[in-house]
Amino acid sequence: MAGHSKWANIKHRKGAQDKKRAKQFTRAIKEITVAIKEGNSADPETNPTLRNAITNAKGVNMPKDTIERAIKKASGADADQYEEVSFEGYGPYGIAIFVECTTDNTNRTVAAVRSIFSKNDGSLGTNGSLEFLFDRKGVFTIEVGNLNKSIEKLELELIEAGATDFEKEDELLTIYCDFESFGNLSSQLEEFEVEVKNAEIQHIPLNTTRLPLEQGIRLLHIIEKFEDNEDVQNVYHTLKITDELMQAYENE
Repeated sequence: MAGHSKWANIKHRKGAQDKKRAKQFTRAIKEITVAIKEGNSADPETNPTLRNAITNAKGVNMPKDTIERAIKKASGADADQYEEVSFEGYGPYGIAIFVECTTDNTNRTVAAVRSIFSKNDGSLGTNGSLEFLFDRKGVFTIEVGNLNKSIEKLELELIEAGATDFEKEDELLTIYCDFESFGNLSSQLEEFEVEVKNAEIQHIPLNTTRLPLEQGIRLLHIIEKFEDNEDVQNVYHTLKITDELMQAYENE
Protein backbone atom coordinates (compact mmCIF):
# COMPACT_ATOMS: atom_id res chain seq x y z
CA MET A 1 0.00 0.00 0.00
CA ALA A 2 3.04 2.23 -0.17
CA GLY A 3 2.14 5.58 -1.66
CA HIS A 4 -1.59 5.34 -1.06
CA SER A 5 -1.63 8.22 1.41
CA LYS A 6 0.33 10.57 -0.85
CA TRP A 7 -2.67 11.61 -2.95
CA ALA A 8 -4.86 12.18 0.12
CA ASN A 9 -2.21 14.28 1.81
CA ILE A 10 -1.39 16.39 -1.25
CA LYS A 11 -5.11 17.05 -1.66
CA HIS A 12 -5.23 18.18 1.94
CA ARG A 13 -2.40 20.65 1.40
CA LYS A 14 -3.83 22.01 -1.83
CA GLY A 15 -7.33 22.10 -0.40
CA ALA A 16 -6.22 24.52 2.27
CA GLN A 17 -5.17 26.95 -0.44
CA ASP A 18 -8.09 26.84 -2.83
CA LYS A 19 -11.88 26.61 -3.01
CA LYS A 20 -12.07 22.99 -1.95
CA ARG A 21 -12.79 23.83 1.67
CA ALA A 22 -16.50 24.31 0.89
CA LYS A 23 -16.59 20.91 -0.83
CA GLN A 24 -14.93 19.29 2.17
CA PHE A 25 -17.60 20.76 4.43
CA THR A 26 -20.38 19.55 2.13
CA ARG A 27 -18.97 16.03 2.19
CA ALA A 28 -18.69 16.10 5.96
CA ILE A 29 -22.29 17.28 6.37
CA LYS A 30 -23.53 14.51 4.06
CA GLU A 31 -21.54 11.96 6.04
CA ILE A 32 -23.11 13.20 9.28
CA THR A 33 -26.60 13.09 7.74
CA VAL A 34 -26.22 9.53 6.45
CA ALA A 35 -24.67 8.38 9.74
CA ILE A 36 -27.66 9.65 11.73
CA LYS A 37 -30.12 8.04 9.33
CA GLU A 38 -28.37 4.68 9.24
CA GLY A 39 -27.62 4.62 12.96
CA ASN A 40 -31.08 5.94 13.86
CA SER A 41 -29.46 8.14 16.49
CA ALA A 42 -28.04 11.65 16.76
CA ASP A 43 -26.00 10.70 19.83
CA PRO A 44 -22.35 9.99 18.96
CA GLU A 45 -21.99 8.03 22.19
CA THR A 46 -24.37 5.36 20.90
CA ASN A 47 -23.78 5.83 17.17
CA PRO A 48 -20.16 4.99 16.28
CA THR A 49 -20.71 5.85 12.61
CA LEU A 50 -21.77 9.34 13.61
CA ARG A 51 -18.79 9.57 15.94
CA ASN A 52 -16.48 8.86 13.00
CA ALA A 53 -18.34 11.38 10.85
CA ILE A 54 -17.83 14.07 13.49
CA THR A 55 -14.15 13.15 13.72
CA ASN A 56 -13.82 13.55 9.95
CA ALA A 57 -15.63 16.89 10.05
CA LYS A 58 -13.20 18.13 12.68
CA GLY A 59 -10.37 16.80 10.52
CA VAL A 60 -11.25 19.30 7.77
CA ASN A 61 -11.50 22.06 10.39
CA MET A 62 -15.27 22.37 10.32
CA PRO A 63 -16.35 24.72 13.15
CA LYS A 64 -18.07 23.17 16.13
CA ASP A 65 -21.27 25.19 15.63
CA THR A 66 -21.48 24.07 11.99
CA ILE A 67 -21.20 20.44 13.09
CA GLU A 68 -23.91 20.96 15.70
CA ARG A 69 -26.22 22.58 13.13
CA ALA A 70 -25.65 19.68 10.75
CA ILE A 71 -26.56 17.17 13.47
CA LYS A 72 -29.66 19.13 14.44
CA LYS A 73 -30.86 19.41 10.84
CA ALA A 74 -30.19 15.74 10.10
CA SER A 75 -32.25 14.82 13.16
CA GLY A 76 -35.28 16.88 12.15
CA ALA A 77 -38.28 16.25 9.94
CA ASP A 78 -36.78 18.42 7.16
CA ALA A 79 -33.56 16.39 6.98
CA ASP A 80 -32.09 15.92 3.52
CA GLN A 81 -32.70 12.48 2.06
CA TYR A 82 -29.47 11.06 0.67
CA GLU A 83 -28.71 7.77 -1.01
CA GLU A 84 -25.29 6.18 -1.22
CA VAL A 85 -24.38 4.87 -4.68
CA SER A 86 -21.14 3.77 -6.30
CA PHE A 87 -19.83 3.57 -9.86
CA GLU A 88 -17.02 1.58 -11.43
CA GLY A 89 -15.21 2.10 -14.69
CA TYR A 90 -11.95 2.58 -16.51
CA GLY A 91 -10.16 5.80 -17.31
CA PRO A 92 -7.57 6.10 -20.05
CA TYR A 93 -4.46 3.87 -20.00
CA GLY A 94 -6.40 1.04 -18.32
CA ILE A 95 -6.64 2.68 -14.88
CA ALA A 96 -9.60 1.38 -12.87
CA ILE A 97 -11.66 4.03 -11.05
CA PHE A 98 -14.16 3.41 -8.25
CA VAL A 99 -16.43 6.36 -7.38
CA GLU A 100 -18.50 6.60 -4.19
CA CYS A 101 -21.35 9.13 -4.11
CA THR A 102 -23.95 10.43 -1.70
CA THR A 103 -26.82 12.03 -3.56
CA ASP A 104 -30.40 13.27 -3.35
CA ASN A 105 -30.86 12.80 -7.11
CA THR A 106 -29.50 9.54 -8.50
CA ASN A 107 -30.34 10.39 -12.12
CA ARG A 108 -28.29 13.58 -11.90
CA THR A 109 -25.37 11.74 -10.37
CA VAL A 110 -25.37 8.90 -12.91
CA ALA A 111 -25.39 11.40 -15.77
CA ALA A 112 -22.55 13.44 -14.27
CA VAL A 113 -20.31 10.44 -13.56
CA ARG A 114 -20.94 8.91 -16.98
CA SER A 115 -20.13 12.24 -18.62
CA ILE A 116 -16.76 12.50 -16.86
CA PHE A 117 -15.83 8.99 -17.95
CA SER A 118 -16.90 9.47 -21.57
CA LYS A 119 -15.35 12.94 -22.01
CA ASN A 120 -11.98 11.72 -20.75
CA ASP A 121 -11.51 8.57 -22.84
CA GLY A 122 -12.99 6.35 -20.16
CA SER A 123 -15.95 4.01 -19.84
CA LEU A 124 -18.49 3.40 -17.09
CA GLY A 125 -18.85 -0.29 -16.20
CA THR A 126 -21.41 -2.33 -14.32
CA ASN A 127 -21.50 -2.41 -10.53
CA GLY A 128 -19.31 -5.16 -9.16
CA SER A 129 -17.18 -5.41 -12.28
CA LEU A 130 -14.08 -3.98 -10.56
CA GLU A 131 -14.59 -5.21 -7.01
CA PHE A 132 -11.87 -7.84 -7.46
CA LEU A 133 -9.28 -5.08 -8.01
CA PHE A 134 -9.81 -3.49 -4.58
CA ASP A 135 -9.78 -4.59 -0.96
CA ARG A 136 -11.97 -2.93 1.66
CA LYS A 137 -9.81 -1.62 4.45
CA GLY A 138 -10.24 0.50 7.52
CA VAL A 139 -8.04 3.59 7.22
CA PHE A 140 -7.18 5.98 10.06
CA THR A 141 -5.12 9.15 9.74
CA ILE A 142 -3.47 10.79 12.73
CA GLU A 143 -1.03 13.69 13.19
CA VAL A 144 2.17 12.37 14.72
CA GLY A 145 2.87 15.67 16.45
CA ASN A 146 -0.11 15.08 18.75
CA LEU A 147 0.99 11.64 19.98
CA ASN A 148 1.62 11.07 23.67
CA LYS A 149 3.97 8.16 22.91
CA SER A 150 6.50 7.15 20.26
CA ILE A 151 5.29 6.04 16.84
CA GLU A 152 7.09 2.71 17.29
CA LYS A 153 5.32 1.95 20.57
CA LEU A 154 1.95 3.00 19.17
CA GLU A 155 2.38 0.81 16.09
CA LEU A 156 3.18 -2.25 18.21
CA GLU A 157 0.09 -1.66 20.35
CA LEU A 158 -2.12 -1.14 17.32
CA ILE A 159 -0.88 -4.31 15.61
CA GLU A 160 -2.25 -6.20 18.59
CA ALA A 161 -5.56 -4.38 18.05
CA GLY A 162 -5.77 -5.35 14.37
CA ALA A 163 -3.62 -2.87 12.44
CA THR A 164 -2.02 -4.46 9.37
CA ASP A 165 0.06 -1.68 7.83
CA PHE A 166 1.36 1.84 8.46
CA GLU A 167 2.41 4.64 6.13
CA LYS A 168 4.04 7.87 7.24
CA GLU A 169 3.89 10.91 4.96
CA ASP A 170 5.17 14.22 6.34
CA GLU A 171 3.48 14.71 9.73
CA LEU A 172 0.63 12.29 9.06
CA LEU A 173 0.53 8.59 9.93
CA THR A 174 -1.94 6.42 8.03
CA ILE A 175 -3.01 3.20 9.74
CA TYR A 176 -4.64 0.32 7.87
CA CYS A 177 -6.66 -2.61 9.13
CA ASP A 178 -8.95 -5.30 7.75
CA PHE A 179 -12.57 -4.28 7.31
CA GLU A 180 -13.62 -6.54 10.20
CA SER A 181 -11.17 -4.86 12.60
CA PHE A 182 -12.31 -1.29 11.95
CA GLY A 183 -14.53 -0.99 15.03
CA ASN A 184 -12.02 -2.57 17.37
CA LEU A 185 -9.14 -0.43 16.14
CA SER A 186 -11.29 2.69 16.43
CA SER A 187 -12.05 1.81 20.05
CA GLN A 188 -8.38 1.16 20.78
CA LEU A 189 -7.33 4.53 19.39
CA GLU A 190 -9.92 6.19 21.66
CA GLU A 191 -8.65 4.19 24.62
CA PHE A 192 -5.06 5.24 23.83
CA GLU A 193 -6.28 8.86 23.65
CA VAL A 194 -4.98 9.20 20.10
CA GLU A 195 -6.63 12.07 18.24
CA VAL A 196 -7.84 10.76 14.88
CA LYS A 197 -7.96 13.20 11.97
CA ASN A 198 -9.89 10.91 9.64
CA ALA A 199 -11.41 7.43 9.92
CA GLU A 200 -13.22 5.57 7.15
CA ILE A 201 -13.60 2.41 5.12
CA GLN A 202 -11.73 2.72 1.83
CA HIS A 203 -11.27 0.64 -1.30
CA ILE A 204 -7.51 0.00 -1.50
CA PRO A 205 -6.17 -1.24 -4.86
CA LEU A 206 -4.57 -4.68 -4.72
CA ASN A 207 -2.23 -3.72 -7.56
CA THR A 208 -1.34 -0.38 -9.12
CA THR A 209 -0.10 0.72 -12.54
CA ARG A 210 2.77 3.15 -12.99
CA LEU A 211 2.27 5.51 -15.93
CA PRO A 212 4.63 7.91 -17.70
CA LEU A 213 4.65 11.27 -15.94
CA GLU A 214 2.46 13.11 -18.45
CA GLN A 215 -0.15 10.37 -18.46
CA GLY A 216 -0.12 10.17 -14.67
CA ILE A 217 -0.75 13.89 -14.33
CA ARG A 218 -3.63 13.61 -16.79
CA LEU A 219 -5.15 10.81 -14.67
CA LEU A 220 -4.88 12.91 -11.51
CA HIS A 221 -6.74 15.75 -13.24
CA ILE A 222 -9.48 13.31 -14.28
CA ILE A 223 -9.73 12.08 -10.70
CA GLU A 224 -10.02 15.72 -9.63
CA LYS A 225 -12.96 16.14 -12.02
CA PHE A 226 -14.79 13.36 -10.22
CA GLU A 227 -13.89 14.72 -6.78
CA ASP A 228 -15.04 18.21 -7.69
CA ASN A 229 -18.56 16.93 -8.38
CA GLU A 230 -20.90 17.83 -5.53
CA ASP A 231 -22.28 14.29 -5.23
CA VAL A 232 -18.93 12.49 -5.05
CA GLN A 233 -17.61 11.52 -1.64
CA ASN A 234 -14.57 9.41 -2.52
CA VAL A 235 -12.64 8.26 -5.57
CA TYR A 236 -10.36 5.21 -5.58
CA HIS A 237 -8.12 4.14 -8.44
CA THR A 238 -5.28 1.85 -9.50
CA LEU A 239 -2.82 4.55 -10.54
CA LYS A 240 0.55 4.18 -8.79
CA ILE A 241 1.29 7.36 -6.89
CA THR A 242 5.02 8.13 -6.90
CA ASP A 243 6.99 10.97 -5.35
CA GLU A 244 7.93 12.13 -8.84
CA LEU A 245 4.29 12.24 -9.93
CA MET A 246 3.19 14.09 -6.82
CA GLN A 247 5.97 16.64 -7.16
CA ALA A 248 5.09 17.32 -10.80
CA TYR A 249 1.40 17.58 -9.95
CA GLU A 250 1.96 19.87 -6.97
CA ASN A 251 4.26 22.16 -8.94
CA GLU A 252 1.82 22.78 -11.77
